[in-house]
Amino acid sequence: MPIAVGDRLPDVTLRTMTETGPKPVTTADVFSGKTIVLFGVPGAFTPTCHKTHLPGFLKEAEAFKAKGVAGIAVVSVNDPFVMAMWAKETGGEGVITFLADGNAEFAKSTGLDVDLSVAGLGVRCRRFSMLVEDGVVSKINIEESPGKAELSSAETLICQL
Repeated sequence: MPIAVGDRLPDVTLRTMTETGPKPVTTADVFSGKTIVLFGVPGAFTPTCHKTHLPGFLKEAEAFKAKGVAGIAVVSVNDPFVMAMWAKETGGEGVITFLADGNAEFAKSTGLDVDLSVAGLGVRCRRFSMLVEDGVVSKINIEESPGKAELSSAETLICQL
């Protein structure tokens, strides 16, 4: 069963890229004491993630900030090198925190994992968006299909705030 409103994010270590290389960060590091928008994607550079889902959050970054959101983060079952390149390629560097969940630990521990082996992708993260307040989920939108970014879009989430 996927994580739900009122649930605390599990204590998981993810990776983010720094000037000196990949750095481990825990969910507590990212979410404690802050209001953060988090969205998850099946894979960096995949068509819906790259052309539809991520661009919406870049476009709405200032609107989220105006509503009291301290930051936006994206998580994907990719390595930190891929996530860093995706940040650069999309103009998201410095606007969105790119979190690598290389072993799908976050996806599995939140029940947001999906087996996309049929498409040659292995275990991935379901597409979702959520608002996290001090580590607790206060809003969540989970897509039924990995190829859609409607329910989990930035536009949908911002209307819920």
